[in-house]
Amino acid sequence: MADIEMLLLDAEEKMDKSIAALQRDFSKIRTGKANPSILNDVKVDYYGVPTPVTQVGSVSAPDAQSIVVKPWDASILKEIEKAIQTSGLGLNPMNDGKIIRIPIPPLTEATRKDLAKNAKKVSEDNKVAIRNVRREAMEELKKLEKDGEISEDELKRYSDDVQKLTDEYIAKNEKLAREKETDIMSI
Repeated sequence: MADIEMLLLDAEEKMDKSIAALQRDFSKIRTGKANPSILNDVKVDYYGVPTPVTQVGSVSAPDAQSIVVKPWDASILKEIEKAIQTSGLGLNPMNDGKIIRIPIPPLTEATRKDLAKNAKKVSEDNKVAIRNVRREAMEELKKLEKDGEISEDELKRYSDDVQKLTDEYIAKNEKLAREKETDIMSI
């Protein structure tokens, strides 16, 4: 029975990680509001080492329409500005010699629809990952039943437990996806 409990806990842990990854991916998708986390993947050439912007200065959103990067070392302002411009985020940073101010332009309807479509794709990919965890757990249960470690009735009961877990995490995924889509589409 300890093997079964470990199998179920392992499946739940993997599904938790999948939801956490979905939340990280969603945080990188722009909405109409300023969100410092969109800069998480932007790397600055800091003395020859690609370093995340968040590690070379403080990143904040003083209002809903701008992000501010205040570097700890003012000598890298130009590198931060260049990294943001070339990041593919479509942002145009402004360097005032002390900080980098990044105005967040309002999203057009077409851009909103594209971002919502991207969020839906990310959500679908995450559902596939959750279903893969379910498949792995089911295969392991069938192997235990084949090896005579659990009965056919136990296989059915534990399979139902895995399915309930899967349904729970798919529902979490769908809730997050609806929230993100609402966030993207709201003006």
